[in-house]
Amino acid sequence: MSRLFLACLLAVFPARLVPAVVSMKSPIFGPEEVASVEGRSVSITCYYPSTSVNRHTRKYWCRQGARGHCTTLISSGGYVSSDYMGRANLTNFPESGTFVVDISHLTRNDSGRYKCGLGISSRGLNFDVSLVVSQDPAQTSDVHVYPVELGRTVTINCPFTKANSQKIKSLCKKIGQTCVQIIDSNGYKSSAYAERAHLSILGTDTSVFSVVINQIKLSDAGTYVCQAGDDAKADKSNAVLQVLEPEPELIYGDLRSSVTFDCTLGPEVANMAKFLCRQKNGKACDVVINTLGKKAQDFQGRILFQAKTNGVVSVHITSLRKEDAGRYVCGAQPEGEPQEGWPVQVWQLFVNEETAIPASPSVVKGVEGGSVTVSCPYNPKDANSLKYWCRWEEAQNGRCPQLVQSQGLVKEQYEGRLALLAEPGNGTYTVILNQLTDQDAGFYWCVTDGDSRWTSTVELKVVGGEPSLKAPKNVTAWLGEPFKLSCHFPCKFYSFEKYWCKWSNKGCSALPTQDDGPSQAFVNCDQNSQIVSLNLNTVTKADEGWYWCGVKEAHRYGETVAVYVAVENRVKGESPRARPMCPGDSRENCLRKFPSRVAPDPVQKGWRSPHDPGIPNEALLHRLPKLKPLSALPRVPRHQNKAIPDPRFFAEESAVKDAAGGPGAPIDPGRPAELGGSSKVLVSTLVPLGLVLAAGVVAIGVVRARHRKNVDRISIRSYRTDISMSDFENSRDFEGRDNMGASPEAQETSLGGKDEFATTTEDTMESKETKKAKRSSKEEADEAFTTFLLQANNLASAATQDGPKEA
Repeated sequence: MSRLFLACLLAVFPARLVPAVVSMKSPIFGPEEVASVEGRSVSITCYYPSTSVNRHTRKYWCRQGARGHCTTLISSGGYVSSDYMGRANLTNFPESGTFVVDISHLTRNDSGRYKCGLGISSRGLNFDVSLVVSQDPAQTSDVHVYPVELGRTVTINCPFTKANSQKIKSLCKKIGQTCVQIIDSNGYKSSAYAERAHLSILGTDTSVFSVVINQIKLSDAGTYVCQAGDDAKADKSNAVLQVLEPEPELIYGDLRSSVTFDCTLGPEVANMAKFLCRQKNGKACDVVINTLGKKAQDFQGRILFQAKTNGVVSVHITSLRKEDAGRYVCGAQPEGEPQEGWPVQVWQLFVNEETAIPASPSVVKGVEGGSVTVSCPYNPKDANSLKYWCRWEEAQNGRCPQLVQSQGLVKEQYEGRLALLAEPGNGTYTVILNQLTDQDAGFYWCVTDGDSRWTSTVELKVVGGEPSLKAPKNVTAWLGEPFKLSCHFPCKFYSFEKYWCKWSNKGCSALPTQDDGPSQAFVNCDQNSQIVSLNLNTVTKADEGWYWCGVKEAHRYGETVAVYVAVENRVKGESPRARPMCPGDSRENCLRKFPSRVAPDPVQKGWRSPHDPGIPNEALLHRLPKLKPLSALPRVPRHQNKAIPDPRFFAEESAVKDAAGGPGAPIDPGRPAELGGSSKVLVSTLVPLGLVLAAGVVAIGVVRARHRKNVDRISIRSYRTDISMSDFENSRDFEGRDNMGASPEAQETSLGGKDEFATTTEDTMESKETKKAKRSSKEEADEAFTTFLLQANNLASAATQDGPKEA
């Protein structure tokens, strides 16, 4: 019954009876272990997130009791316990987010477990610290103590008397009850010290010999015995060697931020290979990076080794992750690998997950020929800092060369492709890279000269596909003429803001644009696809350069496409493409601006168009239009009653037009500059027309003369009574009509299912004309003139073939 009641109670009040378990890592960070000796002092640094609240919150140092209670010993409010009175203080450094606890005159009673924290003792944010105070060996005996850091060098001085100056000198190490020989003056060396120990006597007048031991190891710690002579009168002295492990230096980093390890190993290893390794759970130290080119996969693209002077190196790690926290060791070793006995420096890295650095994609993808947009964070307090974008080089450990910066620097091979924009501002700037190729894939860094913690890394991947925006790669604009450049946007960008801008090394300045309505450049796309155009009323030389069209949403930029606009002067009779297309430009940039139009000039230096007359191009011959056959010309129905000029006129005119200036036709480079395409068409039109008119006038004169002759005969002989009507059977050919002298009318016939033009000469009775609609005087005049031209042409043909005939 009690179990059932408890189950019901849990169902009704789950939040009160079973509190949720929240995994929360304290953002306070400090040293886990601190060691010292009696009589000395210690300084303990504790880190906290540098927020406004934390900077003004109470800081404390307390000692943990047996039951978990923590007794405050010192706090930032000015409180100091009696045990610490006069020998301890707490100093807050809000600008760096740290406070430091200094304790002097240490005793062995100071050993224990402590907490450094913020807020109320035991209930605020805190970090556990273990303090160990050991006895000083020098205070217990007259033995000389030699403290030395791991991997360093120690020199042990051994005194002797003048009576033993000529006797053998030696150094041995106590192991249990025996003393194992290390080295002597006769040349003996233990195998463990063969390459590391050296004995020297400065002169016969001195009373000290020295033993130098290099590359100190942890196993070297212990008691050594110096001896001069080998009998009962020998001089002996003891020396204690303390090997000090390097105390970890604390580094506090925010998630997604950047940290720097400054590794100072000394000038003696300045020319030796350096390494940085990470130690996990007290096991072996795995190399993260070394100066010989080795890098761990987890740090690919976000770590750099930069060598400085006197053997000092700096290691930069960007885009920190939670798993990056831990113990790091920097060292020098010929093979660039961690090995005992070589100098090292140690850090303990803490990654604070409560970070103010905004999240940004660690990987961006773009299609070949398309573009990518990268958002780079920076500290809003450093709004005026220099911002730049660099490319991480895998083959180089200390290189990330700048590609573009906010003050106008753009690397030459990235001109027209890369821009750094200050927008959206307030902690973020934008980098846009277009015209992507496979060679652009890699890692890039966003860097400022302000707060280095905000450095970030992004990986660029180039994948297959087609760019979303469609625009020509390069175009030519004519100097002094209007110019229009269009860009096609697919449906998915319907709600985005579209823009055109002109690229420069300081960014991309927006230009006025106009919406030209739906685009037909996309398959399976509706009216939401658009054309946005850039218009230049009068082109100047300053308009030449790179133009971008793109999309953005508020201050967030999206895809772009680049177009190179070349401005040329239209010279009469000269092909503009006959001149060098990229004067003074490098071959690489010219090929990028005009990938499909440039070719090497075999005579002159520079790059010229393949349409250059100096470069044979037989493909142009196939672009000249062929003359059309007469049978392919259109027919005019009989009832239209319109004159049909000689079809050969149209064929010749079309050929001249296509060859001299039609769309897409090449211009003849050999013709005179003063004779353009339009003038040639005009001449070829007027000459045949003049000939036809002249022939028509001559023919009309001949026909009128013959007609007068016949009229005169009829008039003179009209009194005769033997005239029959058969004399006038064909009088209709000569009656007073406007189309006198014209050939018989053309009529449309059907033969074999195909319409052809046929001419009839059969004598038929004049059919009664149907009543026609009343025409305007202008229409009648136009028709009369057209008919006249047709009749004149036919008369000229008849006169040429048959000559004049008697009626």
